[in-house]
Amino acid sequence: MNERIRAPLVRVVDDSGDQVGVVPVPEALQMARERNLDLVEVAPNAKPPVCRIMDYGRYKYEFSKRQRKARQKAHQSRLKEVKMGVKIGDHDFMVKVNRARAFLEKRDKVKFTVRFRGREIQHKDLGELLLRRVQSELEDIGVVESNIRQEGRLLSMMMAPKPTG
Repeated sequence: MNERIRAPLVRVVDDSGDQVGVVPVPEALQMARERNLDLVEVAPNAKPPVCRIMDYGRYKYEFSKRQRKARQKAHQSRLKEVKMGVKIGDHDFMVKVNRARAFLEKRDKVKFTVRFRGREIQHKDLGELLLRRVQSELEDIGVVESNIRQEGRLLSMMMAPKPTG
């Protein structure tokens, strides 16, 4: 920017977007000062480097404003958890699946947890069947991120929304 430009000759684009041509740096700086603007190097690797006459402070402000707006639109993926027991009824199961479907539609990840109480732990296969059933119910909207694994008296599986596009 301005005096920091090291190249002897630069291609100048003025504030209205028109090409002025290849001129020496002091002459380009003089053109920028006449308009009370800055000379900013926009393509330093070009031969000769390309400089633009612009209000650099305003450019930085608008750039940061665009960045902020882009961050607001980006969705932060959260982890939601759906817990159920081994002896869950069909209707209760569908309520849990529909809740998980809503989370996946909002682009959140969902962790399904089946907890075993007392002697239920001996029937780990029932918990696996339950999680496989969840997986088949939600395969149209989500993908399994981490397979079924046991953590003490819990059996868990993680699902993420299907990639868009």
